[in-house]
Amino acid sequence: MVFLIFAFVTLLFYAYFEYSSHRSRARRIPIRIHVNGTRGKSSVTRLIAAGLRAGGIRTMAKTTGTLPRIIDVDGLEIPIKRKAGANIIEQTKVFKYFATRDPEAIVIECMAVNPEYQWICEHKFVNATVGVITNTRLDHILEMGPTLENVTRSLCNTLPHDGVAFTAEQNMFWMMRKEAEQVGCKLLRVNADSVSYLELGQFTYIEHADNVALALAVCEHYQVPREVALEGMYSAFPDPGALRVIEAEENGRVAQFINALAANDPMSTLAIWQKVKTLSTDLGVVCFLLNTRADRYDRTIQLLEMVRDNLTSEFNYFFLNGENLERVYNSLPEYGIDQSRAVKIGMAAPKATYDAIFERIPDIGTVFAMGNVGKGGLDIATFFGQRRRVRKGVVAA
Repeated sequence: MVFLIFAFVTLLFYAYFEYSSHRSRARRIPIRIHVNGTRGKSSVTRLIAAGLRAGGIRTMAKTTGTLPRIIDVDGLEIPIKRKAGANIIEQTKVFKYFATRDPEAIVIECMAVNPEYQWICEHKFVNATVGVITNTRLDHILEMGPTLENVTRSLCNTLPHDGVAFTAEQNMFWMMRKEAEQVGCKLLRVNADSVSYLELGQFTYIEHADNVALALAVCEHYQVPREVALEGMYSAFPDPGALRVIEAEENGRVAQFINALAANDPMSTLAIWQKVKTLSTDLGVVCFLLNTRADRYDRTIQLLEMVRDNLTSEFNYFFLNGENLERVYNSLPEYGIDQSRAVKIGMAAPKATYDAIFERIPDIGTVFAMGNVGKGGLDIATFFGQRRRVRKGVVAA
């Protein structure tokens, strides 16, 4: 019994020492930017860090998106290898690494979904000088829902007390402002219209105006000129899940692969599809690809509802990839999707999806991939990327 008490007291002292050491390390970094939100967190984290670096501020970043990464002061990426699943304690370990590089600024993506853990990440780990909430959408509703109001309140757990925060959210800004006022946070809303088509056109991938506007606002807050920040953003590596249109060719047949797997929520996914339609004059045979995870079946339902309400007439084939294959297939009639248009792939190798798509394309086709990056989604996107067609007269980067 005495040994157990001694062990418990020792553990308490060790925990207190570790926490005090972490707080000290965090306070030594003058600029701490905490990025939360439903969609675009990884992209905004990267954009802000790139803009600050271009402005001469020694900046490091950490993303937890498609592939977790630390981005060092030179913009180089260090993969984070996890022995187990994601855990918010990871953030304290990242701060230890940050301390070895002596940055002036860090930009860190919130990795918590649970509302209580989001609060802990901000108020115990990061203590941001500037907060960012990209937007609020109906996603992770099992943890933060069930309503959009619940999700919004949850995301507001990372608003810095007596600090400054930026958001591109429009519809739920009224609620976010109330939450900010309660904690003495000055919440500033940015407008996507502040970013021109010419500026967006300089990116090598399809970047969202909201993301760029947010990043520019934060950089401006730290006195980085707009042109300087933009140049840094243009040259930065995008997130592996960034929206791209990849053209692959087989025997004269061409498939455009649109990777919208990182969008997650139905509203963002629909917005991407609508944008894609404006970028192409001929979509050809349209294949929707839904990649599912067993532990994210609520997201699958949301996306199927979005298809039923908006897109049932806009595709020729509906590919089913990932987990829960039979369950999703059997539910298709409930969402107005004819099972005769479904192509069941499941957890097969990416080549099976690739071949099945080209079997159904006589000349030109479009693949719109949505759902989840995990459980094979990223592998499919990578497979198409490796077979990217290089247009004649164009030198591959």
